[in-house]
Amino acid sequence: MGSDTDRAPPATAFPLAFAVCCVGVALFSVMDAAMKGLSLSIGLFNALFWRAVAGSLLGLVLMLLTRQRWPGRAVLRLHMLRGTVVAVMASLFFWAIMRMPLAEAIALSFIAPLVALYLAALLLKERIGRQAIGASLLGLVGVAVILSGRVRGDYDADALLGAGAVLVSAVLFAWNLILQRQQAQLASPIEVAFFQHVVMLGVFVLFAALVQGMPVVPAAPSWALVVLAATLAFTSLAALAWAYARAEAQVLIPVEYSAFLWAAIIGWLAFGERLTLTTVVGALLIVLGCLIASRAGSAEPPHVEPSVA
Repeated sequence: MGSDTDRAPPATAFPLAFAVCCVGVALFSVMDAAMKGLSLSIGLFNALFWRAVAGSLLGLVLMLLTRQRWPGRAVLRLHMLRGTVVAVMASLFFWAIMRMPLAEAIALSFIAPLVALYLAALLLKERIGRQAIGASLLGLVGVAVILSGRVRGDYDADALLGAGAVLVSAVLFAWNLILQRQQAQLASPIEVAFFQHVVMLGVFVLFAALVQGMPVVPAAPSWALVVLAATLAFTSLAALAWAYARAEAQVLIPVEYSAFLWAAIIGWLAFGERLTLTTVVGALLIVLGCLIASRAGSAEPPHVEPSVA
């Protein structure tokens, strides 16, 4: 499939994989901020559509330059399924971050690995232990803490809808985690990133034809953000796929929770967003629940991406 992920990685590969994972997390966080700014300026659908166009073109160039092989039918079906799931997931997530702080949305999205436990039981017939169930309840407490801060403090019905959209997105993200674990072992990082953008573009074209109408071509100043968001999305996807093919998920998961710190910093610098105590406490409870669940599960717990797109 044009991938080197089927070979056992040497022990010396871990430091590099760890560093690449750190870079991938940071790039995804910057991409989230770029997409928030772009969505606020040209609209969510236009931002998603043109980012998918730019990412697909970038991926096509890299596929040709690196002479990637066309995937087989089974792998292509997996690409199409994951790309469709991610298209819906990303739409919900970016709709949400237009209405709530970046750090708060990222914190809520961390519930995804706990949801993945139950999806794995449903889809893969895996057994859920008592420790994992307790961990998921701890994560739900964290979600409740974040939402309680939103209700008790600055009540905003639109922001609460955004929080609901993040949670629905997290359920799709949990399914995405299971799909990605299969995908990373069957395709190269460039192939994974390319087909995700192409399939998402196809979904958005279909949506435009049936519901939305054709996207609006953005003004010149917005193209810089479109190209930036597409480049960051493609690079971070490829970086994380490369890292997770060379190191166990359980040792990389803590790195990915640093997305919360990046989101807090970027949200403050770019949008003047204030970080609340309830968001911090809730995020810590969710992360603790995820880490407990990962220790209770298999040797390779679910991969947690810093972003849902």
